[in-house]
Amino acid sequence: MTVEQSPHLTIPVIDISGYVNGDLSRTSEIVKELGSACCTPGFFQIVGHDVPAELRNRLFAKVAQFYDLPQSAKSALSRGLSANGARGYEAIGTEIMEGDFQDQKEGFMIGPELPPGRLLQGPNLWPDESECAGFRSTMEEYFIAVRSLSVKMFRLLALSLRLEENYFDTFVDSRDSISMCRAHRYPKASVESSKKSRGTGAHTDFGAMTLLLQDDIGGLEVFHRPSSTWHAVPYVEDAYVVNIGDMMEQWTNGRYMSTLHRVISPVSDKDRYSVVFFNEGLLDQVIECIPTCLKPGEAPLHEPVTVEAHLRKRYGESYGEHNNEGPDK
Repeated sequence: MTVEQSPHLTIPVIDISGYVNGDLSRTSEIVKELGSACCTPGFFQIVGHDVPAELRNRLFAKVAQFYDLPQSAKSALSRGLSANGARGYEAIGTEIMEGDFQDQKEGFMIGPELPPGRLLQGPNLWPDESECAGFRSTMEEYFIAVRSLSVKMFRLLALSLRLEENYFDTFVDSRDSISMCRAHRYPKASVESSKKSRGTGAHTDFGAMTLLLQDDIGGLEVFHRPSSTWHAVPYVEDAYVVNIGDMMEQWTNGRYMSTLHRVISPVSDKDRYSVVFFNEGLLDQVIECIPTCLKPGEAPLHEPVTVEAHLRKRYGESYGEHNNEGPDK
């Protein structure tokens, strides 16, 4: 099924319940729908997944509870205190994605609970239980559930590329796979102030594939290249917004599209909340053209690059040039 946005852009909505439930005949149709959506527009939504509604609702409640903490309590968890991990709290304006626009959002990032190690690996930072009861346990429970969903999506992605179903398993489902989950609050804005700010500036995602859980406030927009216009991604009940990132576009030799997107500051009487999951893979993985994506006579469009080199460059662009809290600090 599809949600019409304009004569120029359609954001597909794909029901993956057949795959989740082991229906092989339905899975083949899902794979075709997913492959088409990855080619254009590189954005789609999925329903029929197995992340419980109760957990998603509880997550949003706990995220709102966290952002209601005093600024001093949130700042005590600043990502600048994170050992190699880029974990913890990001204040409004920390990240710059588009020109001179400072992103008008707060963020809180977690990942796998590991000792300090390489880029983006390390322990998480957490508020005290007495200050924000149930926040940590809910975030950890959700992280496990959405990571599992991400693995399923990579398996569908592999099938859509005519690869073995578990082709990406080592990449996304190993102990050292880089997976990050960030909860956002976008403060409400007036009509006038929203014209001068961005919730999140226009960008493409760094990694391979992103899963976004958004509330019903709205604000996410996708850029349509053929018409050079922006189009809203609507709220669909129980859905995840899925988009292809830069690494997957390079991996597929441009066949699957990493699409420019942004978040407009919400003109509303309520704040906007979203929770985004990035599965960035293994740092030593070399991203080079997948053989099934190279037609006879074609040459790869990109030089091979390791995940670590790619992520260091992109994190440096969005954090390192503007403050000292990036992974390269």
